[in-house]
Amino acid sequence: MKAFQTICRQLRSSKRFSLEPTAHVDFSTSSYSCSRKKKVNPYKEVDQGKYSDLVQSVLSSRGLAQTPESLFEEDNLLYGPVSKCKPPKQDEEARVPRNWCPLFNPERSIKLNATSTPTVPLKIPLQRNTTRSVTKILQQTMTSEQLFYLERWKQRMILELGEDGFAEYSSNIFLQGKRFHKALESILAPEGDLKEREENLESGYIESVQHILKDVSGVRALESAVQHETLKYVGLLDCVAEYQGKLCVIDWKTSEKPKPYIRNTFDNPLQVVAYVGAINNDANYSFQVQCGLIVVAYKDGSPAHPHFMDTELCSQYWAKWLLRLEEYTKKEKNQNVQKPD
Repeated sequence: MKAFQTICRQLRSSKRFSLEPTAHVDFSTSSYSCSRKKKVNPYKEVDQGKYSDLVQSVLSSRGLAQTPESLFEEDNLLYGPVSKCKPPKQDEEARVPRNWCPLFNPERSIKLNATSTPTVPLKIPLQRNTTRSVTKILQQTMTSEQLFYLERWKQRMILELGEDGFAEYSSNIFLQGKRFHKALESILAPEGDLKEREENLESGYIESVQHILKDVSGVRALESAVQHETLKYVGLLDCVAEYQGKLCVIDWKTSEKPKPYIRNTFDNPLQVVAYVGAINNDANYSFQVQCGLIVVAYKDGSPAHPHFMDTELCSQYWAKWLLRLEEYTKKEKNQNVQKPD
């Protein structure tokens, strides 16, 4: 043993020989590894902060009635915005109406004065004829994206409520909206029944719009028909009145879900500007409107969201409305061509 230790010391002291390890020693083969890596739980690598909104949304939506808006937001969380999946084409973004018609009438005054305000708001009945209506035009020209979410919401509601339950739900929504408009008419009309006004104040929807009604004055039209004599369409507007000193076409809406932004109201801005353009070109009205207002009221009485549309915003939506009108006209012509004689 001592002899072996002596030999080792001699080898270490030698300059020609070294026992230091080489830079790389690999004893592994292609079929076996001496050291096996510890299995990592893949769920620990998930960015929980990034997906916390999705988890909260899914858990909070269980058992609640889905709406097109909630489905849209849910799909945004799951798949990202729709626009990212299918970006719009450049030529579609630059589309402009082929047949331009002005929104405002240069022959009418836009100045407000007390003498031009009627003592009784105009209430022109809507003539049920073959003339195309604003509602029908918007329904017939909905985008494929809108149709998808509407149908998806409908099918989910039917699965949850059944065919009869969904029919009853739809009927109740319609009746609530009708009663809400009737209540507003009794409040805004000067000849409204005082007793009926007091009863309507108990409604959650009316409570919701109380802060809006304080800024509404000079009512000029209520539930009144309008017709665009050049573009050949009709509609029934809710109200024309001054809101914070500016004459507006006011559209009253009800919703089960908050709509704090105008983009949440979908095609409602197009409906408003269609009425603005019609009233400015209708001989039954002597005044001109340059602004719009969408008011979204809530059944629980929470404060309604007002979406004011100034002249510039109305002009932007007017161009979009003209495109929808052209699309409807094109579909209408195609249907007439396909009809047998």
